[in-house]
Amino acid sequence: MSARAIALAARVEAFVRQTVVPYEADSRRGAHGPSAGLVAELRDKARAAGLMTPHILDNGGHLSQRETALVLRASGLSPLGPVALNTMAPDEGNMYLLGKVANEAQKARFLAPLVSGEARSAFFMTEPAAEGGAGSDPSMMQTRAVRDGNGWRIDGRKTFITGADGASVGIVMAMADEGACLFLVDLPEPAIRIERVLDTIDSSMPGGHSLVAIEGLRVPDEQMLGAAGDGFRLAQVRLSPARLSHCMRWLGGCIRANGIASDYANSRHAFGKPLVDHEGVGFMLAENLIDLKQAELMIDWCADVLDGGSLGTIESSMTKVAVSEALMRVADRAVQVMGGSGVSGDTIVEQMFREIRAFRIYDGPTEVHKWSLAKKIRRDWKAAQGE
Repeated sequence: MSARAIALAARVEAFVRQTVVPYEADSRRGAHGPSAGLVAELRDKARAAGLMTPHILDNGGHLSQRETALVLRASGLSPLGPVALNTMAPDEGNMYLLGKVANEAQKARFLAPLVSGEARSAFFMTEPAAEGGAGSDPSMMQTRAVRDGNGWRIDGRKTFITGADGASVGIVMAMADEGACLFLVDLPEPAIRIERVLDTIDSSMPGGHSLVAIEGLRVPDEQMLGAAGDGFRLAQVRLSPARLSHCMRWLGGCIRANGIASDYANSRHAFGKPLVDHEGVGFMLAENLIDLKQAELMIDWCADVLDGGSLGTIESSMTKVAVSEALMRVADRAVQVMGGSGVSGDTIVEQMFREIRAFRIYDGPTEVHKWSLAKKIRRDWKAAQGE
């Protein structure tokens, strides 16, 4: 690990613990995430500390994935940490994508405001299941893009669009005759209408998750990422790093939740001794240490694969499954150790349990990743047989 990443992660951790954590009791945190005012206030403090968007370098370059893992883990020690530091989803993944595939004019217009933390973004891909739209299978995309003069007209409906409410930059995926396409749009846009912000189990992301109607959206050619038909290929650039960064952030959150549960177990007495001295409690905390270390090692392994130049599709699937399931166990045990305190809002343990439960679904449910891995096993076996 580089000295710069170690030093940067230490600064991020200190900032989160000392400056961000006190905001966890702020009344501006709601069911659909922190308010715009709270986001702005936290980001002002991050700028003052010289920590805005810490994973992107002053020259526009990006930390390696291995370095990013250390920094994003530290940012995730509070649910508000990624919000304050501009390392949260979907912005972190969208910045990564634009940094890799956008042209210079697109970067100046759409990427720069995201890196500065002045703007938020949304990635419009998932569609309502009841209408047969795309979810875990993007090939089911119903949103259509039709050529219209020197641009495109886009119509469709999207759902679970994280951060759409209050976003300034949108990346819209739609199907054209040429195949899937990605379009950059300024928000708010009258042709992109939020029907409602969904009530969901998680509550850490500004703007929540929205059901959106796209009706008669017109986008000029210069706002397409890549060429017509490149959408799925370009989305793969974002896919693995975005999966992995979720793992990084929530690992930090579960490290903190486990620390809170450990403090409780050591200070709370019952039946004549500290809770931690009862095997039923102490063993749960021991199992948490094992799961946390295994999650860390899976993240580092996948980060090394990505840093080696691979898309890491298989490796990121394996890591997303392993880490999300391990962190679910950690969060659940932390709640159990703390008893009634664990299901109250007095600490972030209860919230971490909710956030990790949602994490097992977004960026691909565990079962979809396992299905994809099983298909690879079948392909590899057939290739070995010469079929």
